Amino acid sequence: MENRVERSNIQSETTVALRQDQYLYGSASGISIPRPLSVPVPPSGLVDQLRFLAGEVYGILFVLVSTAYIFAMPTSLTRPGQLKAMVNGFLKRALDIVGAATGIILCFPIWLVIPVLIKLDSPGPVFYTQARVGVNRRRRDRRAWQKAGVDNRRDADRRSEDYMGKPFQVIKFRTMVQDAESKSGPVWARKNDPRITRLGLLMRRTRLDEVPQFINILMGDMSLVGPRPERPHFVRDLSTRVTNYTERLDVRPGLTGLAQVENGYDLSVDSVQQKVRFDLEYIRTWSIWSDVKILARTVVVVVTGKGAC
Repeated sequence: MENRVERSNIQSETTVALRQDQYLYGSASGISIPRPLSVPVPPSGLVDQLRFLAGEVYGILFVLVSTAYIFAMPTSLTRPGQLKAMVNGFLKRALDIVGAATGIILCFPIWLVIPVLIKLDSPGPVFYTQARVGVNRRRRDRRAWQKAGVDNRRDADRRSEDYMGKPFQVIKFRTMVQDAESKSGPVWARKNDPRITRLGLLMRRTRLDEVPQFINILMGDMSLVGPRPERPHFVRDLSTRVTNYTERLDVRPGLTGLAQVENGYDLSVDSVQQKVRFDLEYIRTWSIWSDVKILARTVVVVVTGKGAC
C-alpha cells in the first residue's frame, strides 16, 4: 500500500494530464536526396591532366612541408620575429661575403704595392695583427637541447677570462713603427702621433690600412658595416665609464659603420660616448638599405680623409 502511494506521488509530480482534445495524431516524412546520375569522369584533355597532376603534386608537397615544419623546425624559430631576424641575418651575411670578395679583387693592386712601400718606409712586418673583441654570443642559449646521457659541458666550455665578446685577431697593414706600444702599453692614437710612420699617415687618411680586414669579414669575425671592434683592454675600461657601451657588442663588428663616417677615430672618452650613440642608433634602425648607404658614405670618407688621425 505504501509503495502504491509513493508511486502515485511521483507520477503526480512528474507528469501532466492533458485532455484528449488538446493534441492531435500525425505522421512524419523524410526528405529524399537524389543520388548523382553519373560518376565524375577523370580529366581527358592534356591541359586537364596537367592541372590534375599539378594539384596532386602540390598536395603532396604541402603535406611534406607541413610535416617537416612540425617535426624539424626548432622552437626558437617559431617565436615572433625570429624568422624575420634569421632572414635579415642571412641577407647581411650574403652582402658581407659578396662585398668582401669584391673588395679583395678590386684592391688586388694594393696588395702588391703597399707591402713593398711599407718595407721601404720603415723596418718591421707588413701586416699587423691585434686582439679585438667581437660579437657577444654569450647572451644567447648555445644549447637549445641536450642529448640524454651526455654530460653538460658548459663549465668546461667557459672562457678563463670574460672579454664581453668573442675575441679575434684583426689584420691590418702596419702604420706604426715596430713595437710602438712596448713602453707605453695600450693607448689611443692621437693627432700628430709620433708612432705613425710617413706611409702609415697616408694609409690612415685613406683607410688603406683596413683593406686586409676583408679577410676577417670572410672568416666571419667581422661585417662590412657595424661598430668598430675595440681591444679587450679598452672594452673592460670603457664598459665601466660609458653608458650602454656593451650593447654595441650585440652585433658583429664592422669594417666601417655609422660612427666611423660621422665621428672618425676615438680620441677621448667623450668621442667614445658619441660613437656609442651612433652605434646604438645603427643597431636599432638597421636594414640592408642602411648598410648600402653607409658603404656609399665610406667612399666619400676614404676620398676626403675625413676623421683620420
